Amino acid sequence: MTELPETDSAGAVHGHTSVLIDELLHLTQPRPGECLLDCTAGRGGHAAAIAERLGTTGGVLLLDRDQVNLEYARARVASTGVGVVQAQQRDFRWVEAAAASFTRPANLLIADLGFSSNQVEDGQRGLSFRTEGPLDMRLDPSGSTTAEELVNELPETELAQIIWELGEEPLARRIAQRIIRERQVGPIRTTTQLALIVLRAYGSRAESSRVHPATRTFQAIRIAVNDELGALEGLLQVVERASAVVGRGEASQLLTPGARIGIISFHSLEDRLVKRAFARMMRAGLAREPERGPICASEGEVEKNPRSRSAKLRVVALVGR
Repeated sequence: MTELPETDSAGAVHGHTSVLIDELLHLTQPRPGECLLDCTAGRGGHAAAIAERLGTTGGVLLLDRDQVNLEYARARVASTGVGVVQAQQRDFRWVEAAAASFTRPANLLIADLGFSSNQVEDGQRGLSFRTEGPLDMRLDPSGSTTAEELVNELPETELAQIIWELGEEPLARRIAQRIIRERQVGPIRTTTQLALIVLRAYGSRAESSRVHPATRTFQAIRIAVNDELGALEGLLQVVERASAVVGRGEASQLLTPGARIGIISFHSLEDRLVKRAFARMMRAGLAREPERGPICASEGEVEKNPRSRSAKLRVVALVGR
């Protein structure tokens, strides 16, 4: 069994500080006896906060690609005393299959699309340009494709397209050209190698960049390695289908009438997909917004946890019959 340390109010000792917890609780209003489906369990911060309100008659189903974090989250949520806790290592695009094996449909569905601090700080993950490590970037270590393979094998045009579209990087073509030139000398194997290549591509522009020049390139390659936008689109399609079923007054294995759905995104590509899906549901009369989104972190939260700066929370509640 996973040993849990005693926590502080910020949850930092759990290896990650979850963002927008108070706002998520306020907008989703968890109630005793309800069921939560957490599509991105991480270190269990959001799920544990909600589970405390669900009580001994409530249930929680946790999904995550990372088996280590998933087991930690399961133990953390179980320690709240909630009635039922299940955990499945799955990409959340397969949420329907996961929900089919649970005790009942969810009253609450949440997804935090960021990754945990313990993952970023683990150099072997290769997620951070600030830490020396292999170019891996897989959120599920058993996944087939690594960042090293993409960087060293993709043609220049495809590499530039990924960096431009998924990283929204204005110097994408120049960076891709520099990567091709460098890999002709020898394979690019580490995070610091790639970060230095991006810096060289930026040249003097690096001095005036608002963020580290490697930020967008690393984001783009990580998204490509994990197919993050494809997974998010899959999740949103499932949620939209379930909302239509509930709206017709039929039984859904995934969501109950009145179910609240909360998704936290960290960059514009994710938020755009969530915003559009929720808007379609509301236009069809299948959902409503408890509060006009997006909800962002307060100045106080950003000061305590700078990684919350880019977080955006959107919540809808199904109408149903």
